[in-house]
Amino acid sequence: MPNARRFAIRGIASFFVSLFLLPAAMAGTIGGRVLDSNHSPLPGVTVELTASTQAPRVAVTGSDGTYAFANVGPGSFQVAFRLMNFAAVKRNVVVEGAGKVTVDATMLLSSSAEIVVTGKRTFHNLADLDLPVNDMIGIADAATVGVITAQQIESRPAQRSGDVLEAVPGVIISQHSGEGKANQYYLRGFNLDHGTDLAITIAGVPVNLPTHAHGQGYSDTNFLIPELISGVQYRKGPYYADEGDFSAAGAVNINYTSSLDAPIAFADGGGFGYGRALFADSPQIGGGKLLYAIEASRNNGPWVHPDDFRKLNGLLRYSRGNEQSGFTLTAMAYGGRWSSTDQVPDRAVEEGLISRFGSLDPTDGGRTHRYSTAAEWQTTRDDSMTKAQAYLFGYGLNLFSNFTYFLDDPVRGDQFEQEDRRMTGGAHLTHQWLSTFGRVAAESLAGMEVREDHIGAVGLYHTYHRQRLETIRRDRVTQTSVTLFYQSSLQWNDKLRTVAGLRGDDYHFDVRSNLAANSGRTGSALASPKLSVIAGPWNNSEVYANFGYGFHSNDARGSTLTVDPKSGEPADRVTPLVRARGGEIGFRTTAIPHVQTTVALWGLDVASELVFAGDAGTTEATRPSRRRGIEWTSYLKLSPLLTLDADAVWSRARFTDSDPAGRRIPGAPEAIASAGLTFNPAEDWTASLRYRYFGPRPLIEDNSVRSRASHTATARLTYALAGAYHLDLDVFNILNAKVSDIDYYYVSRLPGEPASGVAGIHAHPVEPRSVRFGISRKFGN
Repeated sequence: MPNARRFAIRGIASFFVSLFLLPAAMAGTIGGRVLDSNHSPLPGVTVELTASTQAPRVAVTGSDGTYAFANVGPGSFQVAFRLMNFAAVKRNVVVEGAGKVTVDATMLLSSSAEIVVTGKRTFHNLADLDLPVNDMIGIADAATVGVITAQQIESRPAQRSGDVLEAVPGVIISQHSGEGKANQYYLRGFNLDHGTDLAITIAGVPVNLPTHAHGQGYSDTNFLIPELISGVQYRKGPYYADEGDFSAAGAVNINYTSSLDAPIAFADGGGFGYGRALFADSPQIGGGKLLYAIEASRNNGPWVHPDDFRKLNGLLRYSRGNEQSGFTLTAMAYGGRWSSTDQVPDRAVEEGLISRFGSLDPTDGGRTHRYSTAAEWQTTRDDSMTKAQAYLFGYGLNLFSNFTYFLDDPVRGDQFEQEDRRMTGGAHLTHQWLSTFGRVAAESLAGMEVREDHIGAVGLYHTYHRQRLETIRRDRVTQTSVTLFYQSSLQWNDKLRTVAGLRGDDYHFDVRSNLAANSGRTGSALASPKLSVIAGPWNNSEVYANFGYGFHSNDARGSTLTVDPKSGEPADRVTPLVRARGGEIGFRTTAIPHVQTTVALWGLDVASELVFAGDAGTTEATRPSRRRGIEWTSYLKLSPLLTLDADAVWSRARFTDSDPAGRRIPGAPEAIASAGLTFNPAEDWTASLRYRYFGPRPLIEDNSVRSRASHTATARLTYALAGAYHLDLDVFNILNAKVSDIDYYYVSRLPGEPASGVAGIHAHPVEPRSVRFGISRKFGN
């Protein structure tokens, strides 16, 4: 009996022990490894394991990129991977019992990442991914956010460095003067002149210049070196707390690489006296990379009086670190000088006074320089990232133009010089962190910006053959801005995410004019709330609703103006900061394999299109405006050898007040479209063909005078030879279309015409068909 009782007790004990140990015996393990796009391990990734019936569990990847969750009971789980600057990745997994379930992940850099140290193969196009897990679904906050890869830029023919911006869907680049001058930009129903309402940043340094001699927000991108671009990030609309002045219509951030695959020597030449040479390398020095590049070019163009545009450009950048932590020091220097053929009246061509490529003042032209230094520092911890940027640049411009010929001075003519000399410094500090509120995942961003433009001279002079005759106005301006912003993204559930932000800007202006009546100090401040709602994904598709307030600043001289410097008559001051309000509803999908499509309905109201008229030396306060439009973009990988990208924008731009002159906004584009085919049948050669449609535009408020639409096409052929040589062949304006690059309607006077002048269209033609041939070599291959 004792033995029987002993056996019974043991049996009962074993039964209860087995019941207790059964879940442990059935428990499994979930683990794996996280890599970046270069197949290197990613440490510090936050990995969250969630299930509807269990509390969330969190792990962090080690130095080798691995993680593990032990004692995971049977059930369905979601594994989420999050790391600053990288697109979040989510995986669904089922654990059925004992054993290990492996869940690996590859994380790609997010669309908003501004990486300190990166290569030219950083970004991936969504349509190139076999599985759209790491695409912009779940990353982008709007349908009109995007990334253009270095490979896409390399495949596009570019007649001027600024043409890189035409890779942004819906952007048109043109020119109305010599190539050394800033380009003319068009976007979302705006003729943005030389940069107003389009914020541009290159290699961490802002390009737009406020209170500029030639126009507010002047953005000269001639110092851009396309071969160094690692990617272009763009946003449209005033929906982002970290975007401020000049970004109401959009913002473009052009990133430079810090490392080349091999040293590059490049030279090309072509029609109309064009030639360009570039050498760049990035040797390893002191545990980091030293990137340097030197560029020289010359271009005459098809003009009767050659542009003779000469450019010398250089870059020096030292960097250490990786995508998560590191620093860069960058120095850039650019100088250019040119003659120019400005827009000319159609009547002068029709009457045979000049040819389409002729000039009425062959002494027009200019010279400019820009020297900058910048530093970027970034550190990433397990769940946060801190980034600091600082920059300092010196800039100068002397620009000689004559748009009205003999209207104001029938004897010596109306040529004028615009002078700008400034030193600009600024800093940008942000802190970004991950957190959770219950089961709601949050990603927050807080930051501040400061900038000061010390403009030692901003002047307007009447000239004759580039010799000053009289000073119309000359000012010294100090413009200072301080900004604070905060933004938080909350993932409420698998199908709903919100991004809310607030931005506050405080501006101060100090103007010292040669006319005492126009001197003074003033300031202005604005608070700009933002909100985005993202629903989805469903079948790899998302819907976006965005709303926000933004602004653009106006020329500081207009904010203290009391007397017209040209006529001496009383003049009205303008508001220093002009409110903008915008919203859009968008849709993005990659549901069809190798096809990415976005559609957006958008609107933008501007309280007053206030622009300083640098050509006249006064500030003109235009009327409140409203723009509405629809935008469509698509990228298709038709086969492993052939890709197609296409975009189209239709917009309606109107003044919103009543005026007998009419409600149309002069120069506002109504329709823009582009498309490109890229054919890559072999590793050693690629061909691309691009088409651009620039729709007609009203030239005066009553729409009685309009510009004509233009159709242009370009092509590029690249071929890789043995021995690391590379050949490029570019053909511009293949159809040799005789169309305008830009049109204006205003009054000018030719010799012999009435003293009051003649109103008419003034145009700058698109260059005729031209061919460029280039050869490059990558050493060390």
